[in-house]
Amino acid sequence: MIKFLDLQAINARYETAFQEKFSQFLKEGHYILGPETESFEANFAAYCGTKYTIGVSNGLDALILIFKSYIALGKLNPGDEVIVPANTFIASILGIIHADLKPVLVEPDEKTFNINTAEIEKQITPKTKAILVVHLYGQLADMNKILQIAKKHQLLVIEDAAQAHGAQNNDGLKAGNLADAAAFSFYPGKNLGALGDAGAITTNDKDLATVITELRNYGSTEKYVNTRLGFNNRLDALQAAFLSIKLPHLDADNSRRRDIANRYQGEIKNLKIGLPFYDGSKNHVFHVFIIRVENRESLDNYLKESKVETLTHYPIPPHKQEALKLYSNLHLPITESIHNTVLSIPISPITTDSEVSKVINLLNAY
Repeated sequence: MIKFLDLQAINARYETAFQEKFSQFLKEGHYILGPETESFEANFAAYCGTKYTIGVSNGLDALILIFKSYIALGKLNPGDEVIVPANTFIASILGIIHADLKPVLVEPDEKTFNINTAEIEKQITPKTKAILVVHLYGQLADMNKILQIAKKHQLLVIEDAAQAHGAQNNDGLKAGNLADAAAFSFYPGKNLGALGDAGAITTNDKDLATVITELRNYGSTEKYVNTRLGFNNRLDALQAAFLSIKLPHLDADNSRRRDIANRYQGEIKNLKIGLPFYDGSKNHVFHVFIIRVENRESLDNYLKESKVETLTHYPIPPHKQEALKLYSNLHLPITESIHNTVLSIPISPITTDSEVSKVINLLNAY
C-alpha cells in the first residue's frame, strides 16, 4: 500500500531527537510557554524573515487572534468586510466570522486555484477593510497584484499560510513575510507538522505582535495582571520543542516534494487527468499535489484497488457547508467545479521513487 501520507514514517526520522528532547523537557518541568516556545518563535521568525513570531494553539486560532488584535488596535471594527477566496478550507472563513467580521467570498483563478486578483476589486465596498489571502495547496498567491490593490484601497493584507511553509517568491521572501501578518498551522500533516495541534503568527508590526502576545495568554503579559479580554491560545511548549527539531529540515523536505511534483508534471500523460499549474520556482511547496478528473470517484476507486491511497481537498466547498448556509445561495461555479473534480495523490518527503513511478504508471493506464 502506498499511503497518502505516512506521518509515522515521516516523524520516525526524528525519533531519537524527540526522545532526547522529551527527557530534557521532563527534567526541566517548564510546560507552558517558556524557553522552548521562545526558542521556536525566534527560529521561525528567522526562517520566515520576520521580526516577530508568536506561537499559538493552532492555525484557526492564529487567524482569529490576528483579526481580534486588529480590532483591539482600532484598525478593524466588528462588521467590517474581509475578502477571502471561496476555494479554501473552511477555517479561513471561520477565522473571519469568529472575529465578528464579514467574509466576502471571491472565486479563484481556475489555473492556480488561488484567489483571482481580477475579481477582488469587483467585491470591494466601503465596508471592505482587509484581504485574507490563502496560499492554497502550498502555492503562493499573486501577492504583487494583491498588495497593489490593497495599497490603492488602503486595505490590510493577511496571509493564511497554513499550507505554504517555506514557499518563497522570486525576491526570496518567504510565506509569512509577504503581508501585514500571517497565520500558520502546524497540524501534523503540514509540511512543518507538530505531533499535535500547534500554530503561529508572523508579522513585522510590533504593536500587532504585542497585542497578539497578550490575547493568546488571557490578555496578560504579567501573571495575574490582565489588560485585555484574552484567550488561552498558547503554543504548547513540547510541540514547540518538536517543531524546532524539524524546522532545519523543512527546506530539504520541500525540495523533495518539488522533485516528486516535477516527475508527476512531466510523466503523467493521460488526457483525462488535469495537472496543476507550476512554474518550476520555489513559490510552491506542494503541501498536496492536486489532479483534476471528471469522474473522481471512479479514479479514486481504481487507485485504491491498486493499493494507492488518495484524499480529496476538499469534497464540499465552504459555501455549501451546513455551517455556512447563509452563503448557500452564492453562485460560485469555478469553486464548485474545483471541489467536484480535484483529487490529491501521494506526495511527501519520504515518498520513494518507485512509489512515484507506480502512481504515474497507474494514472497513465487509467
